[in-house]
Amino acid sequence: MLKKGRVFIKEEEKDIKNIYRRFWKRDFSGNTGQAIKNSTYSFSTTLVQKIGAIIFTIIIARLLMPELFGLYSLALTTIGIFAVISDLGISSTLIRFLSKELAKKKPNTRGYYNYLLKIKFLLTLFASLILILSSYWIANLYYNKPIFYALLAGGLYLFITSFLGFFGSIYQSFNNFKKSLVMESIFQVSRLIIIPLIIVFSLKFSDNILLLNIILGLSFCYLIALIFLFIKKPILLGKELDKKQKKQINKFILPLTATAISGAFFISIDKIILGHFVSAEFIGYYAAAFSLIGAVMGFLSFSGALFPIFSRLRGKKLERGFRKSIQMILPASFIIILITLIFSPLIIKIIYGAQYSLSINLLRVLSILIISEPIAAVYSNYYISIGKTGKMVKLLISTAILNIILNYILIVALLPMGNLAAVFGAIIATLISRYLFLFGLIIFRRK
Repeated sequence: MLKKGRVFIKEEEKDIKNIYRRFWKRDFSGNTGQAIKNSTYSFSTTLVQKIGAIIFTIIIARLLMPELFGLYSLALTTIGIFAVISDLGISSTLIRFLSKELAKKKPNTRGYYNYLLKIKFLLTLFASLILILSSYWIANLYYNKPIFYALLAGGLYLFITSFLGFFGSIYQSFNNFKKSLVMESIFQVSRLIIIPLIIVFSLKFSDNILLLNIILGLSFCYLIALIFLFIKKPILLGKELDKKQKKQINKFILPLTATAISGAFFISIDKIILGHFVSAEFIGYYAAAFSLIGAVMGFLSFSGALFPIFSRLRGKKLERGFRKSIQMILPASFIIILITLIFSPLIIKIIYGAQYSLSINLLRVLSILIISEPIAAVYSNYYISIGKTGKMVKLLISTAILNIILNYILIVALLPMGNLAAVFGAIIATLISRYLFLFGLIIFRRK
């Protein structure tokens, strides 16, 4: 065991020196160099995204206070469920097929782009219309909370954000992660300026109007970022796809569709069920804690940068790249969890203020996700990259169903003990289902 540890340390030392040498000489040739370059831009993008998100969350959480912040989080979570319908794995499919085409001498990038764009537009239009038509029932009959106008505005928000992800995937396929970094910077800066001003000037209005203005403001910020993506867009060449190629795409999308839908409920079902049973301020406490954990997990998650590389690698090179990704995540995860467990009271007080003190223990328990989520993301991208998503889809569907059942049972069972107890029930259900998903991914890969 000690011998293996020494070998691991030597390998890591060698890799670090190699990375430093490449940066010093600006040598990003080959798959290794491309992975380093992609990871650097991806990490920088994630850094901007998460730092911007943390600052943004702090500002609006303090401006809105727990109840309104809970309503805002519930509205965005609900819109996010419909946003999944607008994609259904289209963006991941675009990355995979464009990446594979670009490895050829005569790539047919235009054909794949045009075909997937048509599907994307129809799905997005359908999702937006369904959200708008069902917004009254969701807000007033299911949640019984004043988010009706916010969900109506969500139709526009969904349309813009959906295409932002799609067009961003083109740049990832071309290994142009710098564009995503600049785009993310533009969005974060505009959001940090525009949304707080909207909140300040809208506090005198009703909750419905305030939340409406916030969602419209966010839509405008995303629109600015979307316009930027059209500047110097990569040139796509080729012809329309034949029936065989379209069939190949449809076959690839099908398991991703199940993955996307299951994943949406896997991630959001806790807030959706809590929204029906608990008061808005407790959703705010939960959202505040989860936002911090999500930001930390984002810093550890660089698998998106490796996706185009994984799509081109085979055999031992793919396995080594996959293994290195896991080895980079694990040590950092354990350190961050320890820090979170010790300093949660100080973290919550400094970031959100005393009004969010009930988020302290929520943050401690949720910190356990810092191990599972980044590793599961690497495994998922690995399965998608090699085109073997069948087992992953079955696992995700089964654990998503389990997550729904556990959330409902634990929330209802613990609700008589108070709203906070019900929130802990949702967290326990989330932890159980997400770790079962990770263990399943590990087991399936070894078979």
